[in-house]
Amino acid sequence: MEDRITPGLYLELGDVGPDHYESTRVPELLTLPGVDRVSWWATIIPGRDELPMAVPDGTLLGLAETDDSFVAPGPLAGTTARHFRRYPRPSQGILTGRPTTGLLVVWISPLSPERAQPLRDWADFVHISEIAAAGVPGYTQITPYENVTDSDPRFMHFYEMDSEDPEATYQTMAEQLRVRLGGYRTPQFKRWADAAAAGAEIIYVNTFRLLGSARRLDVSGPVSV
Repeated sequence: MEDRITPGLYLELGDVGPDHYESTRVPELLTLPGVDRVSWWATIIPGRDELPMAVPDGTLLGLAETDDSFVAPGPLAGTTARHFRRYPRPSQGILTGRPTTGLLVVWISPLSPERAQPLRDWADFVHISEIAAAGVPGYTQITPYENVTDSDPRFMHFYEMDSEDPEATYQTMAEQLRVRLGGYRTPQFKRWADAAAAGAEIIYVNTFRLLGSARRLDVSGPVSV
C-alpha cells in the first residue's frame, strides 16, 4: 500500500454547470499558488436525505489538490466550500493501477471538542480500518483530512474508487462489512457502524463521478488530462 501524499484538498459544492466550471473556475483555481490539479465531479444523488445532512451540496463538486502554501479563495456564489489538510495518519486501502473515477466524501465532526481525538481514533482504527481490510470491490484508498479552520466539519474521510458506478459501490459497503463482522447485530458490526456512539455527528455524505480534470504546467499553462 502507498499513501496519498496530497497535503491539502479544497472542495466546492454547488449547482454549477460542468462546462461553465471547466471554462471559468478551473483556470482561476489553477492560477492560485499551491494548486497542482483541479477536477470536477458530478454529484450522484443531489440532496440525498437518508442521512442527517447539515450542508447543501448541489449537482457538482470542484476539487483542487493543493500544497501547504495554498490559501482558500472566496467561494463561488451559492456554493459550499471547505479547505482540508492531511491528518497525520496514513491512507488505508489498496492501489489497483486504475485511475480514480469515483469518490465518496464524508464530513464528520465530534459532538463536543473533547471527543475529537476519540472520534479520530475510532475512525482510523475501527471504521476505516475495517473497510480497508474487507477489500470492498471498487474502493481503493481512504484518506483522513482535517479542516484547516478546526470548524465544522472537523474531519473529512476521502474515499477513492476505481468503480464505474460509485453509488452502487458505496451501497455494497455495509453488506461486505456484515459478512466480515459476523452479521448486523454483532457487537463488532455495531461498533463499526455507530458513529454517534463514537462521538461523531455526520455533516455530509455523497458519492461523485469524475467528469474531468486539469493540471498546472510550469511553462505552458493548464492542460486537461
